[in-house]
Amino acid sequence: MPFASSFVTKTLSAAALGASVLFAGSAAAQELPDTMTWSSYDVGSAGYAEASAIADAFGKKYGTRVRIQPSGSAIGRLQPLLNGRADYAFLATETFFAAEGIHDFSTRRWGPQDLRAVAGRPSSFGIFTAADANIMKLEDLKGSRFAYVAGNPSINVKCDAFLAFVGLTRDDVEAIMFPTYASTMSSLARGEADASCTTTTPSHVYELAESPRGIRWLDVPKDDEEGWKRLREVAPFFQPYTETIGAGISEENPVDIFAYRYPVLTVRADMDEEAVYNYIKALDETYGMYKDATAAMHRWDLEEAGTPAIDVPFHDGAIRYLKEKGIWTEEHQAWNDQRTERLNALMDAWPEALAEADGKSDEEFAEIWEAHRTRALESVK
Repeated sequence: MPFASSFVTKTLSAAALGASVLFAGSAAAQELPDTMTWSSYDVGSAGYAEASAIADAFGKKYGTRVRIQPSGSAIGRLQPLLNGRADYAFLATETFFAAEGIHDFSTRRWGPQDLRAVAGRPSSFGIFTAADANIMKLEDLKGSRFAYVAGNPSINVKCDAFLAFVGLTRDDVEAIMFPTYASTMSSLARGEADASCTTTTPSHVYELAESPRGIRWLDVPKDDEEGWKRLREVAPFFQPYTETIGAGISEENPVDIFAYRYPVLTVRADMDEEAVYNYIKALDETYGMYKDATAAMHRWDLEEAGTPAIDVPFHDGAIRYLKEKGIWTEEHQAWNDQRTERLNALMDAWPEALAEADGKSDEEFAEIWEAHRTRALESVK
């Protein structure tokens, strides 16, 4: 997932980049615990840098001591949250995967997880191509050499969503699997692929922009309702976004792509409502202290970070505060109700799949769960 790049990360103090971040300050009136544990992506990632900056602000304003527990795996970030060792988690698309019971979370041990969002800043994501490949629009991707990352569903599902926008699938492109994220992103500059998808700021896309091949980002029309409907059947957490920062992108040369949320500030559904209310209030009240810590952190403004679409439903404690701020609308509530219905349908389908698969192989279980999952999703369309 997205790691800190020259765009994302400014210099943070050495203390903020340790595996355990502890801050203390004078207590304030805000009702926060004396200590908290948060999980996040690895040290060096954008998620860790941003969690560190927010923890620093909480410590200085409220005297709250925060320990950040980093992990390089989706399960490593979620497990502490689910077993109560972490209070909050700064996650990415694994939030959606866990709620849906797919990929790492489709095994008997897991299944759909009852998670809620507190907030999540928009992070843009797009299809980039080599300019000399003459791929001018999404439809032109048909038959192209498209680079995927082996074993990385978080990236690949986003690429699939772009293809779905124009009614394409992996069968319509020459899907080439590369072993790592870095090799995938640099494959275009090496002439081994013609298109892929990522955020707009990694070093690899700047290298492509400066290479003889050049770079082009493909627009996703905001007003194509059928296209967005197809896309959201693959990934319902996306929303339209106009990006002005990135390789080959500027205020003068923007691109209409989409945004997902990274990091997604995630809690369990049974997290105390008052605790979540106080947390998002603190997140808002300290915004001025951390908003310049990295080049993307200004997007934690709740006008952006506190609205759908996002990977899972918003927590009631967050919604209460967002309503008080005048941010939460009837449309947001309608989205949240629909997203909650989807999650509940999947959670109800899980024990039925387990019962049907009792005594059967893992391969048979996978087929049974997929059939139950499909029926559950069809029931809430």
